[in-house]
Amino acid sequence: MGYRTLEECIIDLEKHGHLVRIREEVDPDLEMAAIHMKVYEAGGPALLFQNIKGSKFRAVSNLFGTIERSKFIFRDTFEKVQGVIALRNDPMKALRNPIGYFGTGVAASKALPIKKSVPSGFREIAISDMPLIKSWPMDGGAFVTLPQVYSEDPDKPGIMNSNLGMYRVQLTGNEYELNKEVGVHYQIHRGIGVHQHHANKLGKPLKVSCFIGGPPAHTLSAVMPLPEGMSELTFAGLLGGRNFRYSYVEGHCISNDADFVITGEIYPDETKPEGPFGDHLGYYSLIHNFPVMRVHKVYAKEGAIFPFTVVGRPPQEDTSFGALIHELTGSAIKQEIKGAKEVHAVDAAGVHPLLFAIGSERYTPYQQVKQPAELLTIANRILGTGQLSLAKYLFIAAEERQPLTTHDMPRFLGYILERINLQRDLHFQTNTTIDTLDYSGTGLNQGSKVIFAAVGEPVRELCGEVPEVLKGLALPYLTEPRLVMPGVVALQGSAFANYESAGEQMEQLSVAIEAAGGMPDCPMIVVCDDSDFLSATFDNFLWATFTRSNPSHDMYGVNSGYTFKHWGCDNVIIDARRKPHQAPPLVPDPEVEESIARLFAPGAVLDHIVRGEDV
Repeated sequence: MGYRTLEECIIDLEKHGHLVRIREEVDPDLEMAAIHMKVYEAGGPALLFQNIKGSKFRAVSNLFGTIERSKFIFRDTFEKVQGVIALRNDPMKALRNPIGYFGTGVAASKALPIKKSVPSGFREIAISDMPLIKSWPMDGGAFVTLPQVYSEDPDKPGIMNSNLGMYRVQLTGNEYELNKEVGVHYQIHRGIGVHQHHANKLGKPLKVSCFIGGPPAHTLSAVMPLPEGMSELTFAGLLGGRNFRYSYVEGHCISNDADFVITGEIYPDETKPEGPFGDHLGYYSLIHNFPVMRVHKVYAKEGAIFPFTVVGRPPQEDTSFGALIHELTGSAIKQEIKGAKEVHAVDAAGVHPLLFAIGSERYTPYQQVKQPAELLTIANRILGTGQLSLAKYLFIAAEERQPLTTHDMPRFLGYILERINLQRDLHFQTNTTIDTLDYSGTGLNQGSKVIFAAVGEPVRELCGEVPEVLKGLALPYLTEPRLVMPGVVALQGSAFANYESAGEQMEQLSVAIEAAGGMPDCPMIVVCDDSDFLSATFDNFLWATFTRSNPSHDMYGVNSGYTFKHWGCDNVIIDARRKPHQAPPLVPDPEVEESIARLFAPGAVLDHIVRGEDV
């Protein structure tokens, strides 16, 4: 629907049974986040917190907690937006079918932002008046977790040369002077980073506005990977069915429909420590220096509502964000990466560490022994594209005689493990970039990548139980072998004496397997902290294995060696134990969990959620 405000959306959701009001007083320090996570895990409704300790404002969470609710929110515009994005990717569609695409032109009429006079209904407040929500015990302070951070290019000012991005904003803690400074977490290659670079060259501060709330389309637009040339504000109008309305106040852009607006300036080379923050890999991102914004003014609408989410080990609410984005963008990835049929950023592994992909293989159709060729070209395109470039592990296969999908993940991984030639079809990129939030590498943003490529007929039948070789290991620091899935076995390793000792341990494991005659039906061994945990669910396997390892440093192999600088092996060993340099995992506070139980007790406001009943 074309909601004019966040309040309109909330009223509509409540009317249709998608929202519950919480009238009891709740603490923004850990309690609100813990309540949200419990309700999200149960597949529950959106939550409107009406009595927040220390703030007169309300807050809402879990708006996008299910793909069904997200599509309900955008039910009047969803298909039209899909059509416009498809048209943007392939303009010839409109020429081939002008009548069929007439509706996209009508939808696009709502897309362009509209400048208005100075907005009414806003009043000045302080940062300390807002709900100061802290999600995890070790977080550095309160954060805005659904911000829309707006900036313009100083070289080409104006709304159509702006960037709207979801860069987390730290409101309190660390060295920030309350009400006068906030931290903005982004990297220099982001849109706002480019703008800051231009401002720095001019020796001027960059004016920045942080919009919070407003119609849900505005929030989603800040995270959309849009086709080249389509601005976030244009998309916000398109998805919301209503033009983005804005004004300028004292040189700062104001979203007229936002619930809160923080305006300020980022000065050249001015940074302060930001973090820790419980992040989407399931660990804390640690304290690092990031740009600090000097607060100019803070505004709130009458009756303003503060939207928030909780970030942590997937699945979380951003999982639903990702599913919605995938449905909206449709075949965009095929247009951008020729030859790619599917690219799946695996949510259970924290999205960025692990990619599954399907591509075409046409380069070697007449060879007796097929091997990846075109697949490797496609793989390099994938690892050079936008956020996909943050991946560490890419498993890519060619779809040949049978339909293949990356979304049946155990089957897809098994398909690759049945076919891959590990002496030939592993390809590394070392000393390169990975996700800033990933501490498995050699430094901030520093790590490696590996491509597992498979084509052709199966070359092995995968083991369906733990091989005898691993049951009888005479290595006291590697015990409790567990089958994760056919072809993958977990071994429980002792804690590190030091990181350097790991290589010696993995070499001894390799020698033991080779001496026992090898293990051709078990191509992957994962050494972990807890083999029962890792093998309990496929999601546990994906999370622990691919968030806790750096391919160049933590991949070993049985009968491994180099041929003309190409490394290969008979069995891959991934050391996925937590390393001394890695960030701590996210663990809820037991006292907070006990405190919020009052809201889920029999007869309490959220009792029916945990019992699986409708609102």
